[in-house]
Amino acid sequence: MVGPNRDLIGYGPRPPAIEWPNGARLAISLVINYEEGSERSFAMGDPDQESLTEWGSYQFPSNVRNLAMESMYEYGSRVGVWRLLDILDRHSVPCTFYACAVAFEQTPEVGKAAVTQGHEICSHGYRWEEVFRLSEEEEREHIRLAVESLTRTTGQRPVGWYCRYGPSIHTRRLLVEEGGFLYDSDAYNDDLPYFVDVGGRRHLVVPYASDVNDIQWWLGNGLATADDFFTVMRDTFDVLYEESATRPKMMSVGLHCRIIGKPGRSRSLDKFIRYAKGFPGVWFATRAEIARWWLEKYPKEPR
Repeated sequence: MVGPNRDLIGYGPRPPAIEWPNGARLAISLVINYEEGSERSFAMGDPDQESLTEWGSYQFPSNVRNLAMESMYEYGSRVGVWRLLDILDRHSVPCTFYACAVAFEQTPEVGKAAVTQGHEICSHGYRWEEVFRLSEEEEREHIRLAVESLTRTTGQRPVGWYCRYGPSIHTRRLLVEEGGFLYDSDAYNDDLPYFVDVGGRRHLVVPYASDVNDIQWWLGNGLATADDFFTVMRDTFDVLYEESATRPKMMSVGLHCRIIGKPGRSRSLDKFIRYAKGFPGVWFATRAEIARWWLEKYPKEPR
């Protein structure tokens, strides 16, 4: 039996002997997913609507517009994103925006504010869509549209890419074909960046995290209070920081404006940043900064 093209080994027991800037031990990548206004809805002319809401996966009549769902997403763009930007500004830490192009088209002021504060704009697709449902030609065109749109609305050409839920079997090849991307984050399989071969070209992956992610609130997976999410972030930090005493590590934190942007939940982010900044050797970095460092310092896979 021929197995699938997968790498189940990775670095294994031989993680790379890397160094972060200024002797840092742990790189922390905060990510804000900006999807509001790009989700599936009848208001956008889509044939179906998002089912995941603040009330869990709430099934709605297939032919009735779900105004409650739409308003829950709107909270993120109207209120939540500004609360998160204020928290990051107070602490002077950068983040990466996983930004859907259509979302920034609808609220260009958000994109401009993110860039003004020094945050990275990473493409989260043209729409907040499942690219594995697209044909290869549709996906190629949507990558082009996303790059063009985000460049226009933010003044920055995105150098990173992240799909909703996961890539298609074509995604990485299409990203390399498009050109201009330093990395993608369409993987959840490591605590450090790594290289993959895409059609004979070396391509960098900066993996993401599904566990240290506020989406768990909406999935009903045990998060009830801000302290719950802070505990997840703190415990993850503690383990990685301890391990980084001998080999530097990377920690990803996934955030959504409509979820952690709520007043009672936002305190968990504020509290975590304060906690992490209390330790020496912690580097809050955008994913582009991490990618550029890796590409510059480790032109070949480090060992």
